Amino acid sequence: MAEAGSFADRVKQQADIVRVVGDYVRLKKTGKDFSGLCPFHQEKTPSFTVSPVKQIFYCFGCGKGGDVFNFVMEVEKSPFPEAVRTVAEKCGIAIPRPKERSPEERKENQQRALLLEMHREAQAFFAKQIFGTAEGKVARAYLEDRGIDNKTIERFGIGYAPSDGDALLRVLKQKYPEKVLPESGLISRGEESGRLFDRFRRRITFPIANDSGKIVAFGCRALGDEQPKYLNSPETPIYSKSNVLYHLDRAKEALRRSDFAILVEGYMDAIAVARAGISNVVASCGTSLAEPQIKLLSRFTKRVIINYDPDTAGQAATERSVALLLEQDFEVRVLALPPVGDKKADPDLFIRERGAEEYTRLLKDAPPYVDYLIGRARKMDLTTGDGKRRAVNFLLPYVQKIPNAILRSEWATRIAQQLRLDEPVLRAALTKAAKERRSEVKVQPELVSRPAKPVERRLIRMLAEADQFRREIAQLLQNENAHRGLETEHIFSALIAANLGDSPIQATEIAAHLEEQDRRVLFEVLFEEAAEPNWEEAQSCIEALRQRQAERELADVQRSIEANPPGPELRGLLEKKQGLMRRLAAR
Repeated sequence: MAEAGSFADRVKQQADIVRVVGDYVRLKKTGKDFSGLCPFHQEKTPSFTVSPVKQIFYCFGCGKGGDVFNFVMEVEKSPFPEAVRTVAEKCGIAIPRPKERSPEERKENQQRALLLEMHREAQAFFAKQIFGTAEGKVARAYLEDRGIDNKTIERFGIGYAPSDGDALLRVLKQKYPEKVLPESGLISRGEESGRLFDRFRRRITFPIANDSGKIVAFGCRALGDEQPKYLNSPETPIYSKSNVLYHLDRAKEALRRSDFAILVEGYMDAIAVARAGISNVVASCGTSLAEPQIKLLSRFTKRVIINYDPDTAGQAATERSVALLLEQDFEVRVLALPPVGDKKADPDLFIRERGAEEYTRLLKDAPPYVDYLIGRARKMDLTTGDGKRRAVNFLLPYVQKIPNAILRSEWATRIAQQLRLDEPVLRAALTKAAKERRSEVKVQPELVSRPAKPVERRLIRMLAEADQFRREIAQLLQNENAHRGLETEHIFSALIAANLGDSPIQATEIAAHLEEQDRRVLFEVLFEEAAEPNWEEAQSCIEALRQRQAERELADVQRSIEANPPGPELRGLLEKKQGLMRRLAAR
């Protein structure tokens, strides 16, 4: 929320929502508003509207709406402070320098900035080496054999670390103090000699960027037979392996469009998939997906296709990743690529040998994780009771994470059929496991706007926009409680409170405190074409609410009478009924 007088409030006042949204959506002017295809769901007919007058957006298809900050937070999957910064940068608004809390914090910030600068220098050095040296020519020949041409090398910033043990060291020593060099992870120090030398030597380098696109580490592959085959940067103040996903900085837009991610193991796999025209790919850079990486990915999508290597380590990593992703409520599918000849195929090899079209076809047909796991279980020895028990125990931890009882039942039948198990026994085991995991079925409710009658919609619009008399409307409604019992009661209550408060009314801030269905109604009303309101119309609408309130009270009294209460209570109800009937007749 942008507090009055804050930097965020200043940005909101100066920002042009049409300009910001236009960076993500192709907008077309339609009357006083702008419209386009919604970036938050797939559609062919535009239902996404931006109001430059109200400085808000709303999609009549999926119900998402809000102000310029809400839009950036949703489309970039970023927290509020980052959204404020993004809007400010897009609108050319100067961002005040953050206040540093202590000398220690200032020192840490300076160190991080220095390390980022060193990695930029290293990237420029490696890129120069691969195109400008004899060793780099050999590296490019190796990459060409792997299907990576010069255009791809430049696109992904692939470089080369020469065999000379201090080539990068000599470059960095000219600009940076010696004590900071080992802290960068680019330079190592000998344990016995204390001598500094390049960490990466005779290796092809792949820059690893954070989700903001800043290079924080390198992944490197040996050009010859040196061991280890792959060598990455160590943990540093700017790099933690468990907090970074390779290629995420380039994949963000594609992840938003497709609403699913392809998860592969290494950078060569990610590059191969991206070159095949599938940009929504990220790599965990190893066989161990970490919880922070999952939370990072969840900012962009909650749907994943895992396509790890088919070897034993890759299969184990797939099973671990499935478990972790399910714990974070991801929808998970698994693609196990078929072999190419007599070779087990990772994404890189498969795409080179079989082509992008075949890979895309398999990707579309990737089965749900339970099908993949059933396939794994079927390879176990199912000829004995112990073998069947092991297969069930293998599957149970995953199946019990299915939140829907109907789906669990379907999977129980499929598992029993595929593994030739006794279905009633299997169901009993699954039921027990499910109860231990969850006590209720979670069903995503369908978002359907509540009905709002024309009178209610008019009053909502007046409470939001009729500056001349909306406070008077709010006071009348509060005094008479004429909005109580309406399906739109929560919307009225929020608008009444806002109008009777001291702060200027902000529709987007009111919407933020409403439930989804109420929020949809509010935005729909605000975007409706309507004539200018006047006080006479407002009085007429309030009178209509009074009438409906009396009718509801009369219906309640009648139901109480029909319940045949004791004599004194019945007489009181009859008197109240007469009074309500006289009120209604007089209107």
